[in-house]
Amino acid sequence: MKQPGPDHPITITPHATRVRIVVDGTVVAETTRALALKEARYPAVFYIPRADVNWALFIRNPRVTHCPYKGDASYYDLTIDGATKAAAVWSYEAPFPAVAAIKDHLAFYPDKVDAIEEMPA
Repeated sequence: MKQPGPDHPITITPHATRVRIVVDGTVVAETTRALALKEARYPAVFYIPRADVNWALFIRNPRVTHCPYKGDASYYDLTIDGATKAAAVWSYEAPFPAVAAIKDHLAFYPDKVDAIEEMPA
């Protein structure tokens, strides 16, 4: 386990606007409680509370990866009208203490969804 620091900073902040995730014209998640995780030089990623997604569209994918700063990531497929977007979503179900705030949240690959929309809360 590596700790975030000056050489690899990680910040997690509540996001001020509504965030909506759309795939094939279907809203798969919508929340006013998103967290924005900014890691090193990477673009910020929205983490959406699990309670704010349409679980009927999610199927657990066997893929697992490891981040030395965040822990083990689990993945989910999105299936809408018979079409599947494989491993489109990830989650740190037992994140390391430094990023504990993202527990019970999901993140979406921008290139596997149609839109990650921000709008007034």
